[in-house]
Amino acid sequence: MPQSVYYKLGEMLIKEGLLTQDQLDKAILAQKREGGRIGELLIKLEYVKEDDLAYALGKQLNIPYASAKSNLLRPVYDQKLENLIPKEFALKNIILPLSRNGNTFTCAIFDPLDLTLMDNLRKMTNCEIVPVIATKSDILRVTESFYGKSNLLKSAVAESYGLMDMAVEAEQKIDTSLSLDRITAIAEEAPVIKLVELIIRQAIDEKASDIHIEPFRNKIRLRYRVDGKLYDIPPPAKHMHLAIISRIKILAKLDIAEKRLPQDGAFAVRLEDRLTDLRVSIIPTVYGEKVVMRILDRSQVPLDFSSVGFESKQSEQFREAVTAPFGLVLLTGPTGSGKTTTLYAALNEVKDSTKNIITIEDPVEYHLDGINQVQAKADIGLTFASALRSFLRQDPDVILVGEIRDAETAEICVRSALTGHLVLSTLHTNDAPSAVTRLIDIGIEPYLLMPSLLLVVAQRLVRKLCLECKEAYELSEEEAREMNIHADLVYRPKGCVRCNHTGYKGRMPIIEMMKVDAKIRAMIGKRASFQEIRKAAVDAGMETLLQNGFRKVEKGLTSLEEVLSVTAGIEQ
Repeated sequence: MPQSVYYKLGEMLIKEGLLTQDQLDKAILAQKREGGRIGELLIKLEYVKEDDLAYALGKQLNIPYASAKSNLLRPVYDQKLENLIPKEFALKNIILPLSRNGNTFTCAIFDPLDLTLMDNLRKMTNCEIVPVIATKSDILRVTESFYGKSNLLKSAVAESYGLMDMAVEAEQKIDTSLSLDRITAIAEEAPVIKLVELIIRQAIDEKASDIHIEPFRNKIRLRYRVDGKLYDIPPPAKHMHLAIISRIKILAKLDIAEKRLPQDGAFAVRLEDRLTDLRVSIIPTVYGEKVVMRILDRSQVPLDFSSVGFESKQSEQFREAVTAPFGLVLLTGPTGSGKTTTLYAALNEVKDSTKNIITIEDPVEYHLDGINQVQAKADIGLTFASALRSFLRQDPDVILVGEIRDAETAEICVRSALTGHLVLSTLHTNDAPSAVTRLIDIGIEPYLLMPSLLLVVAQRLVRKLCLECKEAYELSEEEAREMNIHADLVYRPKGCVRCNHTGYKGRMPIIEMMKVDAKIRAMIGKRASFQEIRKAAVDAGMETLLQNGFRKVEKGLTSLEEVLSVTAGIEQ
């Protein structure tokens, strides 16, 4: 690698505050004595970290930097990349194939200035090479993982069509002819264990939030929910259905013999160095049992508001509310809009050894260190309301209630907020102002709500545009004026291999945050309509869901269509 590049790299590291001139001089002297690359010597001498060096080199060469933590160092598994670049060649040259798009081949490379390697890659792939720089350790770790499991699920699915010793003419015959012992034995055979493990593993690798396994007359449908949308995955053979469901029931400690009633359970899996919880729901359908597994990756639980996706002003306003000594803070929105995730971030913000924090949830999605979490069990009388009454005898400082579902729970929450407790909860309303009228409608007296309510946050999740393929276009003057969008260009999805041809990758929230000030409190006391409350909040500076979404469109983060789709039906 040309030394001039490294000299410039050294200057950049010094400019970034990652290296001193004295350290660079010592590394250059060591390089003259020992030979080798100066960058590796800087790491060996512990002057700089490996990822800092890779980032700075990428900046110097104008090449994107990718790390395993950022999820950018992630190969596309269905393009047979391992056939283009053999594992031995990848390990020897410290490279990782990432994707192929037409005549371009994206590849993570440790040394992007190795011209011989670049030429060999062009010849092997018959493509133009688009390099991405990454650290040696990241490339080697992901390479082992990629070549170890590439196409494993596809192979296991293909094998399932050949396992005819387990097949019968129809699932009805299985139910009547196989004993419970035989069903258990089949579920614990190696092919079934392998297949279920690979279905789960690939879903986690693809950042899916749910796995759906659905039986039909002559087939199984397997789908993953990624970024809020369901996508079909090549399914196993139909005769594997009973064995797969039974295996999942064994893992979740459910009743294998029960096929007529819904069942719920949970289990955990450890992949590499991370523990992932799976919540299982099974329901009977006319063609057999359908299972949905919700994936709860503990490593993905956000620890601060910036991880949740709040902007700085929103974070400041939310932090002010959740650090108040008492009062009620509400999160609103439909199921799957990220309310619980935001509440967990709030708990992490307020927890310390001087506070007693208790939650009542249904279900407990993530286990948080230092917080007392209680699972609601309505069948034995442990409801939100009954738990709340007990909580008040536990000397709590902060109480989290998973959801306000009825008047009794709402009243206890409000009264708790009035008697010196900070209460966090969720409510199903379309927007923030509607939360006030909803609580009054279910029986909360305005004189109780006025002094207790601090903040209402409405949120939705929108998909983020794929950075690799999003395309710019101009709005007409009429559209820009109508939607109050101030940007010369906005972006729309196009689709590429990196985003599975959807045009989107990942999600972020759009937020409507209503602070309950003196004017709104007075309006609550007069039982004002939510339209009147909304107008007062907007006049006080509240940004609506649609307005917040349009600002993210202006920044090129999401598309106009996406924002309009998730805010449809909300009065603006």
